[in-house]
Amino acid sequence: MSTIALTKDNFDSIVENNDIIIIDFWAEWCGPCKNFAPVFEQVSEQYPDIIFGKIDTEDQPELAQDFNVRSIPLLLVLKENIAIFSQAGALPASALSDIVDQAKALDMDKVRQDLENQSPES
Repeated sequence: MSTIALTKDNFDSIVENNDIIIIDFWAEWCGPCKNFAPVFEQVSEQYPDIIFGKIDTEDQPELAQDFNVRSIPLLLVLKENIAIFSQAGALPASALSDIVDQAKALDMDKVRQDLENQSPES
């Protein structure tokens, strides 16, 4: 599947209706973002079962603010509506593929248990 543009209008429904979403926060003026775009697109073609979305931080400042984006490009991975990975900077295709594979293999029951154990009461 090719990448899709994520906006404040479609973001919630896409996140709620898909297990894994790989998000690239970018802007038109950002050189590293432009260099990373073809890599992101290429890797998205290898994983037709996963949503690869792009958020233009200039067009969607609310979403950028919601995720505390301070540096772009920023890669964010959501699985079952939980942020499991976030990293600023462009990546080579092999590293992005590795991140996607790790996200697919991640045991979300363990993640949820770990999050519960980190609650303020513990």
